[in-house]
Amino acid sequence: MDGIVFFRTERHDDVVGFYRDLGATVWREQPDCTILEAGTFRFGFCDREIADTEGIVTFVFDDRAGVDDAYGRLADRADDEPRFNETYDIYQFFATDPEGRTVEFQTFE
Repeated sequence: MDGIVFFRTERHDDVVGFYRDLGATVWREQPDCTILEAGTFRFGFCDREIADTEGIVTFVFDDRAGVDDAYGRLADRADDEPRFNETYDIYQFFATDPEGRTVEFQTFE
């Protein structure tokens, strides 16, 4: 079984461009929605009058190097540098997409 998480967006092109710049590819275009794919993670953005900005979009990497690489590209949007989170045994950082959604980059350790 596969799945897709959809978000309403007021800034379709900016948001899709942001995630494509992170390495996501377009899996499917629909009349007012773009479905992106990053590994096995599929998520879509549909052009609407209001945006869904709750929740966290999380990208999971194989190792710290992947997290650090993402941080290198997003340092200006990041809340802080990557750090080890003892509670969840993960190495992570958070950033914000162009519409204000929280985006997490992590690896399990």
